[in-house]
Amino acid sequence: MLPINIYLCKMIEDKNETRTSLSELGEFGLIKHLTQNFGIQHKSTIKGVGDDAAVLEIKDKNILVTTDLLVEGVHFDLSYMPLKHLGYKAVVVNVSDIYAMNGIATQITVSIAVSNRFPLEAVEELYEGIHLACKTYGVDLVGGDTTSSTRGLLISITAIGEAKKEDIVYRNTAKPNDLLVVTGDLAAAYLGLQVLEREKRVFEVNPNSQPDLTNYTYLVEKQLKPEARKDMVELLAALDVIPTAMIDISDGLSSEILHICTQSNVGCNLYEEKIPLDPQVISTCEEFDLNSTTIALSGGEDYELLFTISQEDFPKIKGNPHLTVIGHMTDESNGVNLVTRAGQQIKLTAQGWNALLNK
Repeated sequence: MLPINIYLCKMIEDKNETRTSLSELGEFGLIKHLTQNFGIQHKSTIKGVGDDAAVLEIKDKNILVTTDLLVEGVHFDLSYMPLKHLGYKAVVVNVSDIYAMNGIATQITVSIAVSNRFPLEAVEELYEGIHLACKTYGVDLVGGDTTSSTRGLLISITAIGEAKKEDIVYRNTAKPNDLLVVTGDLAAAYLGLQVLEREKRVFEVNPNSQPDLTNYTYLVEKQLKPEARKDMVELLAALDVIPTAMIDISDGLSSEILHICTQSNVGCNLYEEKIPLDPQVISTCEEFDLNSTTIALSGGEDYELLFTISQEDFPKIKGNPHLTVIGHMTDESNGVNLVTRAGQQIKLTAQGWNALLNK
């Protein structure tokens, strides 16, 4: 009898002459491929696969549901990620998807798989971070599951939220001439990761060395303890602005712009000079000999909100220090372009995080 892994491979080979690597499709391509034949069977399912969160209609409310899986060695490295920070961040990346739909997060479930190298005290530290995030964002922990893992730590969190039907914002509703707006600043989280990876390599060579992160505090904090932009959802409500489309920046600015453009059937002109960068980002890019625009486009894990608004709403956000207009949407035939500081148009490509390729 063939071993089970060889048997399964033989079954695949018998059925298909060619084998397609998952990395060829990418995360969103794989999701689209696997779910393309799944239809909607219930009237209560307003939005299924394809946005930051699913939308369910329960009586007079719309319920938002989203889930993320974090895997040790793929999404985090415990050699420099404290378990308390990891628990906090795991909640943040999920509730961020709720805010990207212009909703408010209300509950989470947490499931973990842990290997026997983790004592009770380590798991308690992880849950301290989860508890802190629940208090910070006003969400309830309402369930989950625990099981063993043969290697490493896995965390799966499902976030639940709600919003009025008329307030929910999707990715596929941007229109030509809408303004493209981003909250906060970009690229800090990616550079924080680069700093931590550099210090890890130094430590591996010399375990007695002590890292000096004084000049990188903002970057490291954005990587280890990011914050979801619940405050921006509240600000937009106070300004009486409902975005025409919205997404959170987890995979890189270029990838998220392309998601909006592809699903809304529009083009975009993004202006390089308008991309907001913290001074620490600029100085660290110079130190690492990196192009700050490239990092902002492809870095990811910023968890800022990227959205479009009608031009009529511009006076409401004009001059707000938390919001930056970085471009405008165009007709689909125009394509998706980066307009450089020199005025040159360059076709924008998605080069951010690919969950099935990046390690």
